[in-house]
Amino acid sequence: MIIFRYLSRQIILSTLAVSTVLTLLIVSGRFVKYLSFAAAGEMSPEFVFQSVAYRIPGMLVLILPLGLFLGVLLAYGRMYLESEMVVLNASGVSGKRLTMFALGPAVGVALVVTLLSLYVSPIAWQQIEIAYAKQSERSELDSLTPGRFQRLGKGSNRTTYINGVQEDGKALDFIFVAERDSQSDELRVVLAESGRQVITDPKSGDRFVVLKNGYRYEGVPGQADYQQVKYAEYGFLMPQPNANLRPPEIEAMTLSELLNQSEPRYQAELHWRISMPLLALIVTLIAVPMSKTNPRQGRYAKLIPSILLYMLYLTLLTSAKGTIDDGKASVALLWLVHAGFFLIAMSLMFAGGFWEKLLNALPSIPKRGEA
Repeated sequence: MIIFRYLSRQIILSTLAVSTVLTLLIVSGRFVKYLSFAAAGEMSPEFVFQSVAYRIPGMLVLILPLGLFLGVLLAYGRMYLESEMVVLNASGVSGKRLTMFALGPAVGVALVVTLLSLYVSPIAWQQIEIAYAKQSERSELDSLTPGRFQRLGKGSNRTTYINGVQEDGKALDFIFVAERDSQSDELRVVLAESGRQVITDPKSGDRFVVLKNGYRYEGVPGQADYQQVKYAEYGFLMPQPNANLRPPEIEAMTLSELLNQSEPRYQAELHWRISMPLLALIVTLIAVPMSKTNPRQGRYAKLIPSILLYMLYLTLLTSAKGTIDDGKASVALLWLVHAGFFLIAMSLMFAGGFWEKLLNALPSIPKRGEA
């Protein structure tokens, strides 16, 4: 029991460290991506934080098995290099018992992945849809700051200025809009005393800005043939919210909703969620024999082939899910991938001599200070 607690603590600490680093890297990358939308006025700052935060449970479904895999490799690999495994083997702890000890933390991680995959992640995706619905109600003008010239929209040639806002941004005071046509180089300038946002179709989200009592100027800079139009009312269509921000509907479906669907893409999503905990258990069975390290090869000799094997596993699972989504195969293909890597794990455990000779044939990574 003491050995089990010691090994479990080593694995859990390594898993938490690796998973934390991977989560921070992925979250920061997604955060930077969304900040570009916020800077362009396509997203509000609140939506940026909500969108990233609610995506974390879905990220953890894939991060935790990888963190567990690397955690076992690092924890057991360190113990091999520091001859702790030699002491354990001399005390009667075999390789199969090491695997059983590692399955203890793996079962805990698998339960967490089950909870995230089947329950927490769909709820989080539903919250993203709610946040997106609120975001879609915002227009380009909602991001304007009174008294400042601003260029909104990614790649937009439109510069806008408003003197003030009223009625929570629905009514605008003194509006200036200048837009240049990139093809004809024509400049259009619109001035108005006031304006108001009008939603014409709540389903499609089409909205117009209706300007009142103003002027419209059109012409090419440097030429004296500008056109001037005075108007009482002038309206133009606002751009639609970025469709890339909308989460896929299937991600927000609960387990009971997926069970009632028979289409291939729903079945693929259902079996993908159910199979994720199995991924954590199988990669643990693979990691234990792969962690056996020869001190002469260096600490990271088997880390690279182990990661490549994991990436192959995940790539095949993703490809199988895509094939099932397209209706080209049944859900059995997803389970065949799991079965194939379970057989690889069994071969590493019971035919480890052959694989060990193969991996020991790899060139060693020189340690620091060695020539």
